[in-house]
Amino acid sequence: MNFELLVATNNAHKLKEIRQILSPHHITVYGMKDLNIDIGEVEENGKTYYENALIKAKALQQVTKMPIIADDSGLEVLALDKKPGLRSARFAQECGGHMEAFKVLDKELEGKDRSARFMCDIVLVNVEDKPLLFEGIVLGRIGYEPDGTTGFGYDPIFICDELSKSYASLSEEEKNRVSHRGKALNKLLTYLKINGYAS
Repeated sequence: MNFELLVATNNAHKLKEIRQILSPHHITVYGMKDLNIDIGEVEENGKTYYENALIKAKALQQVTKMPIIADDSGLEVLALDKKPGLRSARFAQECGGHMEAFKVLDKELEGKDRSARFMCDIVLVNVEDKPLLFEGIVLGRIGYEPDGTTGFGYDPIFICDELSKSYASLSEEEKNRVSHRGKALNKLLTYLKINGYAS
């Protein structure tokens, strides 16, 4: 029998990545739309990725006792005081899309170090009596122009150090292995295997 998990997201790209990593291990992954759950707009006003993920998880806890995972992630450009960071999604919206956001970042980075990192915190609730945190961090840099056609969000402009390629030029298998969300999910998967929820 599969272990069932609800993800606090309606993002189809994110759900696909999560399913690719977890589904082969007897885990059934549901998005909120799959179960007709609508909790409205959740205000992510935490001061850390963990706090924002926990806010989303707790909002879902009000309507289900299923095991829930919620994540929050962000792109941090070190020379820009870790901007856009926690506001990565909102920053892109305010700029008019991720490619417009890249143009803004590229201009601000003229003559500066382009080192960056992607952060992801995943919170698991309704399994133990406290929230569990799984974190993924990937070091890299901001490219000089978008590269690649796969992925989503900031993927075309983030070059990960491990493979010296942009996220958007990686195969799905490569990205799931080296990405910030992939690293956090693989830590979650290890926990689920150790505790008999996955195989």
